[in-house]
Amino acid sequence: MSIGNPGCDNSARIDGLFERRDFTFDHENDSYVCPAGKRLRPRNRNFASPRPDANKDGFIRYRARQQDCSCCTLKPRCTPILPARKVTRSIHEGARDLARSLSQEDEWVASRRDRKKVEMLFAHLKRITRLDRLRLRGPNGARDEFHLAAAPQNLRKLAKISLATQPAAT
Repeated sequence: MSIGNPGCDNSARIDGLFERRDFTFDHENDSYVCPAGKRLRPRNRNFASPRPDANKDGFIRYRARQQDCSCCTLKPRCTPILPARKVTRSIHEGARDLARSLSQEDEWVASRRDRKKVEMLFAHLKRITRLDRLRLRGPNGARDEFHLAAAPQNLRKLAKISLATQPAAT
């Protein structure tokens, strides 16, 4: 999971059918509710998995009943080919949901902006000044090497600030 996109959700569809986010997850009943109001329940039982209804790949398959889908008016937008709709959910989806909800808060946005500034400085040190590995040994050597590498960065930043505050010559 990257800093820029917490809990990325790759369940988007380009064919116009309902996506996973169109289905509401009910934590109390461990089921999805489709846009028509019908429940999709976990069907697979694999007792070798840490969660009995999860497959070996760590996904739980929620399936609607065929009777519910066959008479539904939304079937052409939901599952036009298969007899019943299936929705997969990772066993880690709860943590992803939490990360998605936290990423909407103002504190997280400010923290991300601050982390980005620091990460960009380290990326510059690694890529431009070729500080991809430390050549001096021990913690003191690493500290000294970072100080030597950060000094030109700070001088360049200081020069940009001083040029920005000088009045333009006419």
